[in-house]
Amino acid sequence: MRNGGILPVQAIERLLKEGVILCERPLAPDQLQPASLDLRLGTKAYRVRASFLPGPRRSLSERLEQLSLHVIDLQSGAVLETGCVYIVPLLESLKLPKGLSAAANPKSSTGRLDIFTRVITDNAAEFDTVAEGYEGPLYAEISPRTFPSLVRTGSRLSQIRFRAGAMRRSESNLALSVDLEGQEGEPVGFRAKRHSGLVDVDRKDTLAVEDFWDPLWQRDSLILDPGQFYILASREPVCVPPDQAAEMVPFNPLVGEFRVHYAGFFDPGFGHRSGGGEGARAVLEVRSHEVPFVLEHGQLIGRLVYEPLTERPFRVYGEGIGSNYQRQGLKLSKHFRSFLKA
Repeated sequence: MRNGGILPVQAIERLLKEGVILCERPLAPDQLQPASLDLRLGTKAYRVRASFLPGPRRSLSERLEQLSLHVIDLQSGAVLETGCVYIVPLLESLKLPKGLSAAANPKSSTGRLDIFTRVITDNAAEFDTVAEGYEGPLYAEISPRTFPSLVRTGSRLSQIRFRAGAMRRSESNLALSVDLEGQEGEPVGFRAKRHSGLVDVDRKDTLAVEDFWDPLWQRDSLILDPGQFYILASREPVCVPPDQAAEMVPFNPLVGEFRVHYAGFFDPGFGHRSGGGEGARAVLEVRSHEVPFVLEHGQLIGRLVYEPLTERPFRVYGEGIGSNYQRQGLKLSKHFRSFLKA
């Protein structure tokens, strides 16, 4: 085992047995990923007036008493409306020892639905960050941006990864650019339709693409409209070795006035194939900021940074574990059926 790095699945299993990770309900069989743990929504959602952080020396429950508008029961399912902010206590809590911290991010499918999701702890000064030695509950802040979303107790919108020691990024990184040329006769992206239907976050392969998305075809450039949500893909294939994990670097204001990739974590083995392979393209969840922005084919939109694991995982992404996006090209979330050109 290395001195530090991201913990693989077998190390997360040990944390569960040792009581470092606590669960209100038994763990689901597929909740453990190669280097992360899916987090589950609890029984209640609190509709709040605005996003917030509890800040030092304050619990999130204290802030909820001040900001909560009403409470929603999630046990039979409930619709989270677009433009609203919700706080949901999670079924998992933590009792981290010294030297172990954690970080969270939306799951890939969550990002591709434009559900803005962040994990919060008590006393937090940052989102999606769990300090070394933290003991206490976990909460999800959820704000659907494009599609009203049906969720329930046990729904998984976020994932958490654990880090031993300080961050140890590899020297290698991969610059990513956007592909607007694509393959002949295939869309190069999708733009979300306004005022579309409801998405059940727990149901796969049920929704017709044309009811929720407009396809975008080959072009030299694309004008991003403020308030619109786009699914695009990188030109470069991504291949994550089995002994490393990768993450999309957050939006860099020097690149342009838009945000790329809400769900930026890539599991070990993503795009990897024994004996080599061409990898998988990164799917880009894109939203412009305050002004229209012209995105050119081949324009740099970010970079992928790699971090070693403390040990090679017992299983990697795509090896018979129901991975939805292995060796993907342009791909919508798992909730949609395959796109068929008219």
